[in-house]
Amino acid sequence: MNNKKSQVDWPVFGLSGGLLLVFVIAAAISMDAVTSFVNSSFALSVKWFGAFWQVLLLATFIIAIPLAFSRYGKVKLGKLDRPEFGTFKWISMIMCTLLAGGGVFWAAAEPMFHFTSPPPLFGGIQAGTDQAVNPALSQAFMHWGFLAWAILGTLSVVVMMYAHYHKGMPLKPRSLLYPIFGEKLMSKSALGTTLDAFSILAVVAGTIGPIGFLGLQASFGMKEILGIPDTFTTQLYIIIAVVTISAISAATGLHKGIEFLSNLNVVLAILLMATILFLGPGEFIVNAFISSFGMYLQDFIAMSTFRGNSEWLGWWTVFFWGWFLGYGPMMAIFISCISRGRTIREIITAVAVISPIVTCFWFTVLGGSGISFELLNPGSISGPLNEYGLPAAMISITKELPLSYIMGPAFLLLTILFVVTTSDSMAYTISAAVTGNNSPSVGMRIFWALMMGAVAAILLSIGNGGINALQSFIVVTAVPVSLILLPVCWLAPKVAVLLAKEQGIVEEKNLMEKVS
Repeated sequence: MNNKKSQVDWPVFGLSGGLLLVFVIAAAISMDAVTSFVNSSFALSVKWFGAFWQVLLLATFIIAIPLAFSRYGKVKLGKLDRPEFGTFKWISMIMCTLLAGGGVFWAAAEPMFHFTSPPPLFGGIQAGTDQAVNPALSQAFMHWGFLAWAILGTLSVVVMMYAHYHKGMPLKPRSLLYPIFGEKLMSKSALGTTLDAFSILAVVAGTIGPIGFLGLQASFGMKEILGIPDTFTTQLYIIIAVVTISAISAATGLHKGIEFLSNLNVVLAILLMATILFLGPGEFIVNAFISSFGMYLQDFIAMSTFRGNSEWLGWWTVFFWGWFLGYGPMMAIFISCISRGRTIREIITAVAVISPIVTCFWFTVLGGSGISFELLNPGSISGPLNEYGLPAAMISITKELPLSYIMGPAFLLLTILFVVTTSDSMAYTISAAVTGNNSPSVGMRIFWALMMGAVAAILLSIGNGGINALQSFIVVTAVPVSLILLPVCWLAPKVAVLLAKEQGIVEEKNLMEKVS
């Protein structure tokens, strides 16, 4: 099946692209009307689906971990004896795809926000003090840790790989429901077309956001470091450069551009982490990570299920959950494409254990450095953050680091690489979803890379309101997508049982006992 000529699913392509075009045209005509509509939809999504999303992410993680370390974790997926990618390259591609939005942008800003304004769960903590350090970092860990990663590539990957590689179903979001509907959803299905289209729309919105954020952050950084004016023209040139690299990378495919950029990204991130640890506040970072991670584990359930402040939840936890849910089906496709020959245990461990721990440490290195500098010199980080917003956080931190004239440009480069690795991976994955094949045409990959960059540029030209509206729109698009990911909670264990029988991991008697 994988060698079949790619065929465009025009209904899916038309519906997803059409809705995106309508959003952009409406924003260009009346940003106020779009903002009002999106904000109302955002409020309804948070009110009616926020609690459901919190339970869904928690349930996914709680089911995935025992499945991975049970005997069913030995099940090998993808009908391949040996993995296509080495372990380092494989984990690099997985990590860089999610970390684009959080790798530098949120890692620098979110811990500082929670440090200067403690989350409601830790309401008795005085802001900006030593006592606020652990709550600030542990809350950031909650948003970018185990639950976020689990929804992106554990149970959904098990079902997707089973449907595509073992049953010959197309590489589309609708295949996540194959164990329920069989082949009914696979062709000329209005429901299948809708599921695919909204999954594509959600991930496009979720990827355009980081591209727009990058334009703002990199433009601000160039003004501070190089004196280049922070204008829309500068932002546009940055987006053009990013989109060009993304298009080239997506066009060359998984084994060339995407793999190369992911590896480069990880190597640069490791070098910068090592530099900060040895030349910056290394002792503070290590101590803060250990104690904050301990608080994260201790208060894991309390933070996961906190419902005490709906407004705060809407702008933090529920926003992030909506963002990650929107990525869910496409990440399942992407991880499925790069994980053939891996076991369920390997996939879940890499995605839901290793990646979150590394992410939390990265957030401590960057965000923790900001907190350390703020404690030593109040206002050094929070001042620019309050005055200029999120784009100022990373540059303010690098200014306080040793060798700031090197660290500033290096972090700007890293920011660009993080976003490029997500946009090229998602351009490839969206193209796979539109064609149902893991070898989509080069033209289709380039089209989606260019489309996401063009929309980001248009929204930036409207002003910050365009990006802010898109940020809320991300949550709205996650509503239908979350309904696709719910059945995966019981379908993945079912699939694992069936494949365990086929691969001789469990005996027929044990299987019958499990099913009954």
